Amino acid sequence: MDPRVREHAQIVASHSAELQEGDNVVIDAHPVAEDLVTALFEECADVDANPLAISQRTGTRFRRAYLRNSDGEDFDLPSHEMALFEEMDVYIAIRAGANMTETADVDPEVTAEYEKARRPLLDERLSKRWVLTQYPAAANAQLAEMSTEGYENFVWDAVNKDWDEQGEFQQQMVEILDPADEVRIVSGETTDVTMSVKGNTTLNDTGKRNLPGGEVFTAPVPDSVEGEVLFDKPLYHQGREVTGVRLVFEGGEVVEYEAEKNEEVLKNVLEADEGAKRLGELGIGMNRDIDQFTYNMLFDEKMGDTVHMAVGRAYGDTVGEDNEQNESSVHVDMIVDMSEDSYIEVDGDVVQRNGTFRFEDGFEE
Repeated sequence: MDPRVREHAQIVASHSAELQEGDNVVIDAHPVAEDLVTALFEECADVDANPLAISQRTGTRFRRAYLRNSDGEDFDLPSHEMALFEEMDVYIAIRAGANMTETADVDPEVTAEYEKARRPLLDERLSKRWVLTQYPAAANAQLAEMSTEGYENFVWDAVNKDWDEQGEFQQQMVEILDPADEVRIVSGETTDVTMSVKGNTTLNDTGKRNLPGGEVFTAPVPDSVEGEVLFDKPLYHQGREVTGVRLVFEGGEVVEYEAEKNEEVLKNVLEADEGAKRLGELGIGMNRDIDQFTYNMLFDEKMGDTVHMAVGRAYGDTVGEDNEQNESSVHVDMIVDMSEDSYIEVDGDVVQRNGTFRFEDGFEE
């Protein structure tokens, strides 16, 4: 076993999940990630936790078979799966697969109905200690247009790092954004959007839930978002690539949208429910070890010189007690490249220009 796998498992177990004696642990992973699952079982044994491995969340082949053979309506909430999640203390999801486009021929409307029916399962998972991470499988490397060895180096450079040091770097942006009232994002002539974050909480992602970490993020006040955004990095959703997504917001809602490729996928996201037309997250990427786009949002949204916005559900931890939490069955992140002709403005002050923060060398007013 590559020693970096065991280091990865140690970070998941001790830093992210904080495994404890007696924890009931569910590890949800594709068989291709067997080495990392094995190393996590070793970590569970070290602290006398109780691991169980499943492949439900990442089983895209059998999920495809189920969805393509269903009538696409009236999906039931599986009570036996809910019982498992109710009994667990920790949920560890490992992204990896054999074919990243396995569900490309599943009707997006069927997928949307399926996810809507299973929303209580998501809520239950999120109420527990949970971690989402990545194993560097060959299929993920291929999607990223990298060699397997190159992708392994990329993943473990981003994951196996000093998270205390990374957290200190990110905390500088938290201290700017957390007390703020208004944020403006400008990129070229295609993006100019403002939103209120007043009263909401900015979180410092140091790999506690998403591993790798490397962002700071908060929730916009739902009805405050105004302007236009061109998400110039591709989105990979439901086994399809969606490019050139453009959204126009008025009164917090998407009133106009388009995509250069697979607009139908975008349409089904935005029409999932009422909350899907509002923003649930504003995030700023700060992990400099993620230095290239890989069609994997777990990494891409943390990339330096980017911001991302998610339509749909807001994370409860980012919403102030006096503010409304945007509710939705979806949470779909999309990315804006901020490396050129771009800036972030907080309460009228420029805090990042062309990807460089004001607390970094090389910042220009």
